[in-house]
Amino acid sequence: QVQLVESGGGSVQVGGSLRLSCVVSGGSLSTYTIGWFRQAAGKGREYVGAVRRSGGGTYHADSVKGRFTISKDNAKNTVYLQMDSLNSGDTAVYYCAAGARIILSSIARRDAYDYWGQGTQVTVSS
Repeated sequence: QVQLVESGGGSVQVGGSLRLSCVVSGGSLSTYTIGWFRQAAGKGREYVGAVRRSGGGTYHADSVKGRFTISKDNAKNTVYLQMDSLNSGDTAVYYCAAGARIILSSIARRDAYDYWGQGTQVTVSS
């Protein structure tokens, strides 16, 4: 059974930075594409970005491109989400998710992922 645990959330001021971590157990990052999603209060779960299992290519949603960066450390089985220039619109619970057979055209779809973490809260205040 694959398990994902997010950490690194917290409160930060506008313009600040945070780095989230997603530790994967029960599976390898060479087997699973890892996606990041977020859900603000009262809204649906939104795709943030992903890193592919093969080749390690990274993809970012337009809303975070240039501010957020996804990376991974295969030796630690950990995926990171570096978030810079945070604004109040980034306030949400952030989730990581794993999928074994995700094609590029589906990488932003929630239903493409098989396993989800419990989420970590990020609050950006002015």
